[in-house]
Formats: sequence, C-alpha cells, structure tokens
Amino acid sequence: MSTPRLDVLVVGAGFSGLYALYKAREAGFRVAGVEAAPTVGGTWYWNRYPGARCDVESLDYSYSFDEALQREWRWSERYATQPEILAYAEHVADRFDLRGHLEFSSRVVSARFRDDTATWTVSTDTGRQYSTRFLVFATGSLSAPHQPGLPGFDDFAGEVLFTARWPEQGADLTGKRVGVIGTGSSGIQSVPIIAEQAASVTVFQRSANYSVPAGNRPLTDADQVRAQRDYPQRRRKSWASTAGSPHDAHPDSALELDEDTRREVFEARWQQGGVLFGKTFPQQTIDERVNRLARDFAEAKIRTIVRDPRTADDLVPSDHPIGTKRICTDSGYFETFNLPHVTLVNLRREPITTLTGDGIRTSDAHYELDTLVLATGFDAMTGALTRIDLEGARGNHISTVWGNGPSTYLGMGIPGLPNLFSLTGPGSPSVLANMILAAEQQVNWLIDLLLHCAESGFTQVESRRDAAEAWTRHVDEVAGATLFPKAASWYMGANIAGKPQGFMPYIGGFAAYGQLCDAVRDADYRGFVFTA
Repeated sequence: MSTPRLDVLVVGAGFSGLYALYKAREAGFRVAGVEAAPTVGGTWYWNRYPGARCDVESLDYSYSFDEALQREWRWSERYATQPEILAYAEHVADRFDLRGHLEFSSRVVSARFRDDTATWTVSTDTGRQYSTRFLVFATGSLSAPHQPGLPGFDDFAGEVLFTARWPEQGADLTGKRVGVIGTGSSGIQSVPIIAEQAASVTVFQRSANYSVPAGNRPLTDADQVRAQRDYPQRRRKSWASTAGSPHDAHPDSALELDEDTRREVFEARWQQGGVLFGKTFPQQTIDERVNRLARDFAEAKIRTIVRDPRTADDLVPSDHPIGTKRICTDSGYFETFNLPHVTLVNLRREPITTLTGDGIRTSDAHYELDTLVLATGFDAMTGALTRIDLEGARGNHISTVWGNGPSTYLGMGIPGLPNLFSLTGPGSPSVLANMILAAEQQVNWLIDLLLHCAESGFTQVESRRDAAEAWTRHVDEVAGATLFPKAASWYMGANIAGKPQGFMPYIGGFAAYGQLCDAVRDADYRGFVFTA
C-alpha cells in the first residue's frame, strides 16, 4: 500500500508530533503522521504503570501556543497523573482535528532517501509506504524500552510486567509476591502503589537514586482563577528560563549563607517538591562544594524517613552528585521501606545470579516471586531512531553516522540524512527542559526552515558535517563544565551495554538554546546546505 506524496511526514504522535502536525498543516504543507500506538499521547500512552505521574507541574507541562486551549483545560492536580495527561493529549488531537492525519497502530521500520528525487520512502510494519519530501521524527527521548539480559529470564514461570508497557487493562497484584527490578523514576513511582496490593514486595536495586516528595495536591477553584490570571507572566518567565519553567534558584550562593539560613532554603525547596530541589542554589550542579551541601541535606532526609539503618544506608546514593541523574519525584517511596512486607535487595552487595522458575536467586538468597516487574528504563535519546533501518544520502546509514555516538546540528539536523529532522533528541535541551515548550520551540523553528525551502525553491536541506561536529563538541564542552558527566546516567548512555558514552542533551539552557537556533536562522541558516 502507498499514499500520495507528502511534503511532511511526522513519526510519532506524542506532544512533539501533535504540534508538528498542527504547525505543518497550518503552514500549508501536505502532512501525515504515523504512530505505533492505537491513539495519541506518546510516552503518556505507553507509560501507564501504577503511580505514573509527570515531574513538571501541570500548569507548565501543557501547550502555550493557543490561549483558548489554555483557558478551557482545567488540571485537577499540581502534578498530573498519566491518565489525565493522556486525556489532555487526546483533547488536543480532537480540538485541532489532528486524528485524520494519523495512521495509528503502525510502526516505521525503514526509511530510504532517494538522491534522484530528494524524497524519503518510508515503510511501516503494516505494509504501507509513504513518499515524503521532509521526514520529522518525533519519536521521543524515552520511548525505546530496555530489557536487560538477565540470566535464566526465560525460565521464570510467573507473570512479567514492564513499567514501560504496562497492560492497558491494568494488572491485579493483590496477594502476590512481587519483585521489582529497577529504581529509576518508574520504579520509585510504582513501588508504593504496588506495596498497597501485594502480599510482599522485593525491590532489587542496582543504583540508589535521589528522590524528593512531589508535594502534590489538588488544584482548587482559587488555584484555577490564579493560574489563568498569571499565565501570561508565567509563560514569559518560562520561555526566558534555563529549563522552560518559571522557577528560579535562590539568589544567594549557598557558600555565603550561614548554616541555619541554608537549611531553611533547602527545606523550603524540599517542601516545594520534586526535581526543583536540584536547582535550589546557583552552581549546585557545577560546584562540588555546593552539591555536597545539597547531598547532605537529602541524605539526612532519607535517614530520618527510613527506620532501618542498613536499609537507609542502601537507599542513600553514593555514586553520583545529586541532580546529575534526574531527581525522581515520589509519593511515599522511602516510607514504603518501613512496611514489614517490603524488602530492599542491594544488587551491588548481592548480585543476581539467575532467574528460576519461581523467583530470583542472588549470591546470598533465593526470593520466591509470583510476578516480576521490570522498571529497567530505556535506550534513551537515540534508541527510537537507531532501531529503525534508516539510510540517507550517499548510502549513509544511521548506524554508521551515529556509530561513535549521536552527532547532530542544533539537535535537529543529522549529517548524511538530508530533509530529516529529529525533535527533542540528542544535542537539544530535551529532557533537561519542559518537553512541551521545548517541542514548541523546535517545531516553530523547523517549520520556518521548511517554509524557507519552499519559498526559495530548495528541494533538499542537509546539515553540514563540520557544523554538526562543532555543535556536538559544544554540547560536550558545556556538559563538561558541570558535574553531570560524573554520573553513569542514561543521559550518558551508561545504562546500555556497548552504547557510546557521552552526555547527550544540551545543558546550556532552554532560552540560550533558542537564541542560538535563532542566530543560525538569522544568518541564512548557517551550517546547512541547500539544493534545488
């Protein structure tokens, strides 16, 4: 099956993909989209595990491009749950009549660039082929689930659940012996909910993570009125910020404050909740002395909450500065380990030797399980693209172009792959910013570029290899001036065996990144090669 030739094909119908469809259509392009799920929402369709919740406040984690949309949607909580975020995405798709442009339950498996026609031929697992001038991947940063190579995995006779692909109908864990492998965000969010149902919960932890209570609460009618009143200022501040949200670090250096004042500042940010604790003070992820103060405060909090000293020791991270792995946002995670039916297994002290038919055997013990929950994360930032058979001009294949790690120009263009663009991926602020505003910024810029091509008669645009190499060096140098590379995080690709290591997102700031993109545009798209 094939479709008429398109101007723009968008792969993915999460928040980036939906906005790309909308903007391309409004610009007059012939546009279509392909989505692997049966509906819109992207990561918020797939990640429906118990307790799944965004760690960016709902008022900020929403589109800013349409004031009427902003006025009519009411968020029920400060930090929205997965069902509410999915409902918002579906509302947006219906409100702007985007579903008719999308083929659902269809996964792109290959794409080939034709040098003679300067078009992409894109094939899906449903047998459909698309021919398109421009190809836009809005496939998400956390959308390629990672299954670790666990010895004896196929021998386990019980139920296996992935947090990244939780059953749509849910899973009844009542009275079951549940093992959870992984203590990243999905593990930390799901464990307290699982513990409410299960007869026993055994958490297998390789790396301890910092987590801060969300401080979640319902949004009252007064909150809604205040939010609508303050939205213009809130959005202006977010667009001018380092992370796409309206929150600032404390104006004073932590090193200049006395101990009592510093503790009060940390406590106020802790009560404010979530990932914002990582930005309590300026220089907190740059200066090890400031970071140590934040670590000491967070570690004291963990030890205050967790009653068993040995368990508390295991839950306190010792291998990375706080904030250099994404700080998790929880609702009662550390308190869960005070429950008599919840056990923590430190895999650094007691590694898994094999899975058995009825559980997990470690070097020290055998843990009988009915259900195994894998909260083992993603092949982040690059996995969604490298799992596609993607071949660009002159035989350039994504596996070769990115063989030594991802190289992009401005986080959007990939050398050797003309007329192809990646949204919120490596080389862009991406996961270090409010992803919805980041998507708006990139899509706005990209549609301007495509209009420039159309108005100038260009049929092909490609980022120069030297420009991509220079940008990738810049991304690396900016990260190197921080503490982030000290953590073996998924930002670095460290969670995937054999993956080239390097800090992938752009850490120079959301607003600064937008200014750099605009400077390239204003210099006649310096760094791109145009062909007619």
